[in-house]
Amino acid sequence: MEVEGRRIRRFVPRRLSHRSLLPLHASSSSSCNVSNTVSCCYCDYKISSFNIPLFLLGRRYPRFFKIWFSIGVGFGLSALIGVSVILLWELARTLHLCGGCIKLGNFASNLLFGLPPLVPGLSLSLADVGYACVSTIISVFVHEFGHAVAATSEGIQIEYIAIFIAILFPGALVAFNYDLLQTLPRLTALRVYSAGIWHNAVCCAACGLALFFLPLILFPFYSSGHNPMVLNVPPTSPLSGYLAPGDVILSINDVTIRNAQEWLTYNVKLNNVNLSHRTGELEIVNKMKGYCVPSFMMEEIKNTKWLGNQHVCPGELTAFVKLCSANVTLHDGQNKTDILNNGRSMYCLNAKDVVKRIRCGDDRGLATLRGGGCTCLQDEFCLAPVQEPGLVWVEIAYSSPSHECLSHEQNRFPFSETSGVKATNCGGTFIFVGDVVSMAHSIKLTSYQPRWGPQIVAYFPSILERILIWTFHTSLTLALLNALPVYFLDGEYILDETLSHFTSLSPRKRKKVLRLCLLAVSLASIIVCFGELLQLSFF
Repeated sequence: MEVEGRRIRRFVPRRLSHRSLLPLHASSSSSCNVSNTVSCCYCDYKISSFNIPLFLLGRRYPRFFKIWFSIGVGFGLSALIGVSVILLWELARTLHLCGGCIKLGNFASNLLFGLPPLVPGLSLSLADVGYACVSTIISVFVHEFGHAVAATSEGIQIEYIAIFIAILFPGALVAFNYDLLQTLPRLTALRVYSAGIWHNAVCCAACGLALFFLPLILFPFYSSGHNPMVLNVPPTSPLSGYLAPGDVILSINDVTIRNAQEWLTYNVKLNNVNLSHRTGELEIVNKMKGYCVPSFMMEEIKNTKWLGNQHVCPGELTAFVKLCSANVTLHDGQNKTDILNNGRSMYCLNAKDVVKRIRCGDDRGLATLRGGGCTCLQDEFCLAPVQEPGLVWVEIAYSSPSHECLSHEQNRFPFSETSGVKATNCGGTFIFVGDVVSMAHSIKLTSYQPRWGPQIVAYFPSILERILIWTFHTSLTLALLNALPVYFLDGEYILDETLSHFTSLSPRKRKKVLRLCLLAVSLASIIVCFGELLQLSFF
């Protein structure tokens, strides 16, 4: 049996009338006899066991929910206006109507059509797919729960809750008596239609606060703010064989790493520095480090060979350039590129032996030694490694779990210039040369270290953190998408009730204005989505 004038709220909401192809049931009294629907393009599973608990919850605190969802009306209208402006801005960028809106357009597309930031060239892992599914379930539940409680608080009986798949798109819906809703004030309908968007926004705020206070929440069981711990090193990672689960990363190039985010941020920074110093096809000198190498080591090693436009070292040796000695330094007007172009003092050395030496230079660049003298001893030279464009030299210090390390925290975290030669079980230092961004993302780190318990408990903070991040992004995307005034989304009904409540248009003119707005925004959304797909296809 099918009844006219019934509306369904869902993940992709849709107004159903006498033209609908989806079956609806006559009244809430028959909701216990609802049947599931299966067709070639739509199937669902209906649940009516939550009808009474939801109705009792809504009617128990009607005043509170009225104030709560009235705030949601203000947010829903603001979101509708804001997301419409963003969409128009993105449309102008897609159609190349303005050049100054490129930056905002990229930001808008990340909000409307993006997922949590991913590294170009790196695909979603199986764990990411799991996080996406969990976050989607949470976000859709919060969205539909808002519609359900908003309706029951106004005395509208829920007919059923359904989980559906329309073509290939999953979703959920809450069916209620639309005829009864139409007899209530317009502001009441706005509260019901804006409730899903409002609850998604509250979910985003809750996830953000939970992430901010996560170290405090986990403090009784986990320590944080020291150094990130390795959770997993896949066999395909370039760091496989150097790091193992349970190892603690202490520093990169003598810069202390305090959490997993700093590990990613600093490696991206190193990569950007490498790209910014690229000059044609010439190699570059690592700006971040130098080593004091005694003269007898340099005398035993032959100079580099010039092959094509690159310096080539035999075997496992690495090219180094002499920057200064105790009596000779870089002079004013001379930079590292000049050294390479003039072919000065290039040496092939064993990197494992060089990194054991004392450092020279600082993070501001070795050219700062001008006028200040060389920091090496009288019979030593300050050498820096030479890199090919796109390859970054990084020195990674780590600590391995052992009784000695765990018993003496002072030996675990500080990193000295000679840690690579320490005879200790606490770890050591190794050199990586290559794509540091891919390297940084190839291992799984956590900023939290368990105070006690088996090693498996170390995974819990990372899992919780990822779920919160994915839920934040998914709930935000769901709120913004449903705020769009397009067909079948919450924005359609919010715009309809807004035109009825705040304008004096006749029903016929109001319907024409509504259709025109929905058609224009729906068309703009299709154009923007198509433009985003084209951009992705070129990566």
